[in-house]
This record gives sequence, structure tokens and C-alpha cells, in this order.
Amino acid sequence: MQRDELSAWLRLTLTAGVGNGTARRLLSAFGLPQQIFAQPEESLRAHATAAQARALCTEPPSLAALEATTWQWLHGTPPDGESDGAPVRRIVTLGDAAYPPALLATEDPPLLLYLMGAAQWLDGEGPSRWPLERCLAIVGSRNPTAQGADNARQFARALRSTGLCIVSGLALGVDAAAHEGALEAETPPGSDGEDLPATLAVVGTGLDRVYPSRNLALARHIARRGVVLSEYPLGTPPLAPNFPKRNRLIAGLSQGTLVVEAALASGSLVTARLASEQGREVFAIPGSIHAPQSRGCHALIRQGAKLVESAQDVLEELRMPSPARASRPAPSVAETLDVIGDRAVDPAAAESGPHGALLSALGFDPVGLDALVARTGLDAARLQVALFELEMDGHVARLPGGRFQRMALG
Repeated sequence: MQRDELSAWLRLTLTAGVGNGTARRLLSAFGLPQQIFAQPEESLRAHATAAQARALCTEPPSLAALEATTWQWLHGTPPDGESDGAPVRRIVTLGDAAYPPALLATEDPPLLLYLMGAAQWLDGEGPSRWPLERCLAIVGSRNPTAQGADNARQFARALRSTGLCIVSGLALGVDAAAHEGALEAETPPGSDGEDLPATLAVVGTGLDRVYPSRNLALARHIARRGVVLSEYPLGTPPLAPNFPKRNRLIAGLSQGTLVVEAALASGSLVTARLASEQGREVFAIPGSIHAPQSRGCHALIRQGAKLVESAQDVLEELRMPSPARASRPAPSVAETLDVIGDRAVDPAAAESGPHGALLSALGFDPVGLDALVARTGLDAARLQVALFELEMDGHVARLPGGRFQRMALG
């Protein structure tokens, strides 16, 4: 892209009152943005309101600064500490042959996509080579239970190992766990997954910012092994309205959306709704009837989402058999969650161990200490010691509010 062409596209996105819909009408009528801005106001009024036509005839005051910043971002030297294996930076316009076809088919495709990632995914035709049918979104709560975060990581790892690209939003909680699981996956040599990024992070800020800042290291890892994508200009801060809007891209880039945990008022349900409206599959993992993070998933299941308990359930619904070239089939949650951290967790051995009765009393729902005292007849001090030992062994997670949850599936 030449600098004058970049400037024209940026001007179109910055023009006050001109949204994606109006911009697409103008592009359809006049061609590239340079040709739009060459039109007299009278001609523009045939495809836009009078106020929009006047705005299009006036250069936005912030254009020069944004153009300089964006050109430097595209062509400048990477920041200190990022020069070794630095990710490629690219902008793809709505008129570019590299534009992802999956987004072109959605109701509101962005005019510009800012991309940062490994050269193998962005060089040449880049995003146009990412097939919709092999991308799956995994989304969920920013405050998941310990089990929910582990479910997201293990599902992402298992599904990536079959060759799928895992799409999510780089938020705390489930999103971050899904990205991490995809990056941890081993794709069998020669499998279809080798021609797709491990994971795709769709963010709601400019690509010169990372939000939340706690995910900075993860964002850099994704930019080296996968792709980070945004429709927002450089310098865009984390504005609340941008994140629900960002969700349409997560849904639009994916054949299906898997919701791991979500409250009833959750952005993940927005993503699921958008996926359903676009004719894409929606999956949900059921959880405890007592956990607020499960209520959104249960609502989706009541509305027709596919209840899934394993990665294989997702693959079957998508009509994607586990690849014969894989070293082993995609593990189920029951299989993959038998390893917590670096400790092997044997459910049968745990049940027969010194704290087997306590594990049985815990069940798999979050439970408080008072309830455990009532269930077991043990005093609180003895319970605290036993729970601490189980926590150290990876069988139990300590939750906010003084509650505990069993981690291994028996």
C-alpha cells in the first residue's frame, strides 16, 4: 500500500458521521477512497446525507498525525526487545484480495483490519487463506472458576491438535486460557493445522496497545505464533463500546463458538447470539447449577446450543472427524483434566486416599467451609488442613469468597 492510499483509507474511517455502511455505499459507487474524496459535494449527496457529504469534503484534523503514526508502525524498526523474530505488521483493506472472506460475508465487515503476527500467516494472500470451516471461537467469563479456566485451556489444546485455529478476544479469564491452550498444542506433522495460525486474538483497542495489560506477555507470544487483529486505528484506548462490537468479528471469523462459562449478562452471550444470527454453530459447556458463571451456558443450551462435554462433541457437530494423522485422538475433558499443572491426578487413587471421603463430600460444585463441616462432621480446623493438602496435590481449588471446588473428574 502506498502512503497516499493509506491516507485516503484512514481519512474515510476518521470522517465524522460516516460509518461502515455509508462507506461501503460510497466505495461501491465511486471505487477507492481517493476517488471518493475527488467527488464534489453534490455527487456525494446521492449516496450520503448532506452532513456526511460536507464532512467528506473536509480533512479530519487528526489525519496527518494518524497517518504518520500508522506508516511508522508499518515500516519502522520494531521496539527494543522485539527485534528478534519480530512479528509482521500489516493493514488489509476491504478492497484487498487478502481480506478474510469469512468477514466479507458478515453484515458489517470493517473497512480496515490491522494485523500483527508471524510472517507465514500474513505474507502474500495472508488472511484470505484462513478457511472459516477450520476456525473455532472459544469465549467465556473474565472471572471463571478454576475448573472453567482449565476447561477452556484443555478444550483449546485438544481442538487445536486436530488442526483448528482457536479464535478469542484476549480478555482475562477464559479468553486468555483458550489462547494459552492453543499455543501449548502439538499439531501433528503434515496435518492441516500447519497452514493455520495456532490462535487468533481479536482485540478492541489499537494494536499499539494491549488491554488488559496483564496479558502483555501473552499478546506478544500470540504475535509470534499466531495473529493479533483489530479494526481500530492505532492509539485507540480500551473504550467500553468497542468490545461488544469486537465480538462480531470473533463470531464472524469462526465456524462455531464455544462458550465455556458465562454469566447471564455477559459479552460471551453477545458473541454466541451473533454467531447464531450468522448461521454459525453455538456450543456450551454445562456447569454447576449453583455457579453464576454457568447460568449463561445453561441459558444457551435451553435456547438450542449444543451441550458439549468433550472436544470430540464439537468435532462431530462440525462434521470434522479427528485426523487420522494425529498421534492420538482429541482428549475428552475427563481425560485431559486428569492432569493439573505438572502433577498427575488419578481420580480413583484420590477417592481411595486419606481424604477420599472429603473429596466425595465436596462433589463438583463450589462449596463453603460451613457446608463441608455439616456434610462431613469434621471440625473446621481439621477441614482446613485437609483442604490445604488437597489443594497442594491439585485436587481442589480455592475460590473467592472462602469456597472450594474439586478439580479432578472421577
